[in-house]
Amino acid sequence: MVETSALIFTVLTGIVILFQLGLAMGMPWGSASMGGKFPGKYPPEMRIVAIISIVVLCLIGLIVLTRAQMLFPQFMPFSKIGIWMVVVFCSIGTILNTITPSKIERIWAPVAGVQLVK
Repeated sequence: MVETSALIFTVLTGIVILFQLGLAMGMPWGSASMGGKFPGKYPPEMRIVAIISIVVLCLIGLIVLTRAQMLFPQFMPFSKIGIWMVVVFCSIGTILNTITPSKIERIWAPVAGVQLVK
């Protein structure tokens, strides 16, 4: 059960990473991110933010997979603390994606919500 939840979480995180990668590469998806403040292609400074997001999301995925005892058993003690950072991150993401003024960005609310409960 834990492994299945971790895999679902990781797949959803991978989808978000691909979305952020698209933003970083100049895909015109800005209206579906950051409250729609940057419709179309992200400006250069926001592309850097997207790359930072990718790094953070990768770390979050690694924490979840480690906590599920699927990767890096030597980091299990860190994962006990790190998993709570993941919970906070997913909670904030669920709230922000629910209240965003960008209607299209609200598609991420269920993703963040499922990540939170998984």
